[in-house]
Parts: sequence; C-alpha cells; structure tokens
Amino acid sequence: MTKNPLLNALAAWGYIALVVMVPYYGSDLVGDGESILIPIGMLSLFVLSAAVMGTIFFYHPAQMYLDGQKQEALSLFLKTLLTFALVTALVFAAALLLAWL
Repeated sequence: MTKNPLLNALAAWGYIALVVMVPYYGSDLVGDGESILIPIGMLSLFVLSAAVMGTIFFYHPAQMYLDGQKQEALSLFLKTLLTFALVTALVFAAALLLAWL
C-alpha cells in the first residue's frame, strides 16, 4: 500500500466493491443451487477480506511505528481511517440520493 491516505481509502473501497460483486452477481453465473461450498466460500472471503483490509490500513503505519516514527504512523493510520469514513459517508449519501430519485 502507499503512504497516501486517500489512495489507501480508495483501495479499500475498491476491494469492497469487488467483493460485493461476487454474491451480487454470483447467482447469475452459477445459479441458485445450495451447496456446502457456498458457506465455505463466504467464510473464506471474510477471512481474506480481513487480511486485505489489515494490509491496507496497517502495513505502512506498522512499519513506520517499528522504525521509530510513532507520531507519523499514528497520523497516517488516522488519516487513512478518516478518509475511508468520508468515502463511506459519500457512498451512503449517494445511495440515499438514488433512493429518493
């Protein structure tokens, strides 16, 4: 990941958008059949998502912290988190706007 909080937040949003497309469009691709593979796949996707988000949010701040740049690490983490919160708020605002139209 980068030391740019905006790029980190947008990477997280992009990953979430990609992950949401799997169950949203998945039934169109494979049908609505029930299988033990569906809950296994969903749990695997959850674990993968936790690892990806952990990398996006914590990789550079953790490196910086271990290198002795504690204030900079905390600042990068908080800026990334706040930027992601803003992106999330914009997504909800867009959803509400589309619902009202």
